[in-house]
Amino acid sequence: MAKPSASADSSSCGFEDFLPLMANKLGGEGLVDELCNGFNVLMDREKGVITFDSLKKNSALLGLHDLSDEDLRCMVREGDFDGDGALNQMEFCVLMFRLSPELMEASRFLLEQAFQHELKDFL
Repeated sequence: MAKPSASADSSSCGFEDFLPLMANKLGGEGLVDELCNGFNVLMDREKGVITFDSLKKNSALLGLHDLSDEDLRCMVREGDFDGDGALNQMEFCVLMFRLSPELMEASRFLLEQAFQHELKDFL
């Protein structure tokens, strides 16, 4: 997962990129599973999405307890494509990939690997 860090530009968030390390260690399928697990840890159980409040409440479970409220709000804003003020699972996963330039380069390979595994079950 990406961990927010201080950014010189106050209009955007800076993130420390841990996803390439996770991808190398876990492979494509393992990374997708881990992202889904991360989403499930952070989401509001009643709403089924990650809200600012659920992120604030649950981020310490992932070792992100040092984040400011502004860092957390920034994470939600960065990934909120539909403008509802929360992150659904797809928005969360896309955000994690977007915040990882190195992983974006490798994402095609990882997605192909995950799809091949899924298709194997259907063939």
